[in-house]
Amino acid sequence: MIPRYSLPEMAALFTEEARLEMWLEVELLAVEGWAEVGAVPREVAAAVRARAPKVTPELVAAVNDRERVTDHDVAAFVDVVQDAVGPPEGSWVHYGLTSSDVVDTALCATLTRAADLLLDASAALVSVLKARALEFMDTPMAGRTHGMHAEPTTFGAKLALWCLQADRDRSRLGAARDKVAVGKLSGAVGTYSNIDPRVEDHVCGALGLTPVPATQVIARDRHAELLWSCASAGATLEMIGTEVRHLARTEVGEVEEAFGAGQKGSSAMPHKRNPILSERLSGLARVLRGYLGAGLEDVALWHERDISHSSVERVVLPDACLLAYYVLRRGAGLVQNLVVHEQRMRWNVVEGSFGLVFSQPVLLALVESGMARDGAYRIVQRDTRLAWEERRPLRTMLEADPEVTLDAAALDRAFSLERALHHVSRFREAIEEVEG
Repeated sequence: MIPRYSLPEMAALFTEEARLEMWLEVELLAVEGWAEVGAVPREVAAAVRARAPKVTPELVAAVNDRERVTDHDVAAFVDVVQDAVGPPEGSWVHYGLTSSDVVDTALCATLTRAADLLLDASAALVSVLKARALEFMDTPMAGRTHGMHAEPTTFGAKLALWCLQADRDRSRLGAARDKVAVGKLSGAVGTYSNIDPRVEDHVCGALGLTPVPATQVIARDRHAELLWSCASAGATLEMIGTEVRHLARTEVGEVEEAFGAGQKGSSAMPHKRNPILSERLSGLARVLRGYLGAGLEDVALWHERDISHSSVERVVLPDACLLAYYVLRRGAGLVQNLVVHEQRMRWNVVEGSFGLVFSQPVLLALVESGMARDGAYRIVQRDTRLAWEERRPLRTMLEADPEVTLDAAALDRAFSLERALHHVSRFREAIEEVEG
């Protein structure tokens, strides 16, 4: 992933040094596991750990140099580690293992830690959405369908629905984390032909992983589920960003992204304050969805394994974790710092719509008065069109229409924001149950 979208705490998990450190820890734990079952003297296991090399840029370079000879990254790594440990103890490094025992277990350990960061970021997003939903629960605004005014809602209700969706994303990330927190050290086709299952138990226990049955590789539906949870979180941030972009348009003017001191919205037009973060989140969500497609294609491997998934995962798994973490963190900041123009929201829903958002309660009031529904619909439809074309309040048009027999009290009820929003408390109750 390019540095622009890489936050340091997540990026640290996917450096070359971090990858080899995790491989080394799996190898050392495996030797210690052999010592636990009595196959290797304990002093040998202690010597292997004591003389194991530190993973430095120089060691990474040495492994890369060796790989130019072996054309096999794990074999090159094992050669370098064994040389560093020295004989005879070094010969026990990688004993009974196949490459995927190390790579897959190390990868799952890394992805588990990445998922923990994603869960932290997801929880922060849920928390800020909940707080701002409660803040604006009673702020009326126009609800829109097909991009057009529909009926009144509140900005808090909108935020509450985002909060509930983000909370579902958090649940999906938690489930994916559990699915990927697994390991295997069971040999070339997963039958433990040359390794004691207790070694697997020891390694996985030390890494906080659950041993699972496998072929030579851990089943890739687990990794695909993590990619799905990342893509889902991205889709939620895209939804939020898209809505912010619409509401920030000049002619709507209901929200705007925070604008920092010294910030420039355009290199050419000084007045511009563009929703750049929302647009960025929308774009990155597309990339996350692409990673999911690649991950799903990795599920079907030949027989007990092939390596068609390997090259894909070197790109999509780190990048998906990095991007998902980035959009979650930046999305929380977007919501936290969002500037909300409450007066503009109220104006748009009442004066700006000429009262058209109250057409349904007017229709229902006419039906309650004894008028046939279709006839009532046609009257309200006609008057709303005239109100819009003449830029006059709908209520004025209705009061002047001889076919409308509603009295002032009935019209007051129909055009009441309080009546329209009197059940908004259900949104508040829903998010009060959300942890955050």
